[in-house]
Amino acid sequence: MLTNRGKYGLKAMVYLAGAPAGSPSLVADIAAAENIPKKFLDAILGELRMAGLVHSKKGRGGGFVLARSPENIAVGEIVRALDGMLSPIACASKKYYRKCEDCPSEGKCRVRLMMVEVRASISNVLDNRSLAQMRGLAGERRPQRRSPSKSPEPAEKAPRKQRTSPTRAKPATADLRP
Repeated sequence: MLTNRGKYGLKAMVYLAGAPAGSPSLVADIAAAENIPKKFLDAILGELRMAGLVHSKKGRGGGFVLARSPENIAVGEIVRALDGMLSPIACASKKYYRKCEDCPSEGKCRVRLMMVEVRASISNVLDNRSLAQMRGLAGERRPQRRSPSKSPEPAEKAPRKQRTSPTRAKPATADLRP
């Protein structure tokens, strides 16, 4: 089962996947946008940093960025970094295997055999989907990733009415050309 740590980590990674490439995102901004407790998110992002999935920069202009492009990060990597095994039980896990004490024969244990199949299905989905694909599942919520050198096209704004104050006169603009 996916823990809150795993769920919040996935939400934070999807947020970072939507940020402009190379532009750090503040923990407070991610927490507010994704409805994640900030203190918990600090710990989660620390784990993701230790796993090599995000980079952090301290100080002014700092924050978190993805360590690789979202197309090159498998969702399974994120879940394993935060929650460990994908298998519902330890004896069915490949990476976190632990023998069951109450099972005389793993080869004949129907529970284990079923859970091996469950683990294989979960792994097949999570390891074959990228963070970019996950981000695209429910449509766009934030602008597409773009490189920091490209600036977005300015949106057309409706003309604003100028307020005139009865107490303040507008400065006169005279044409001073000869």
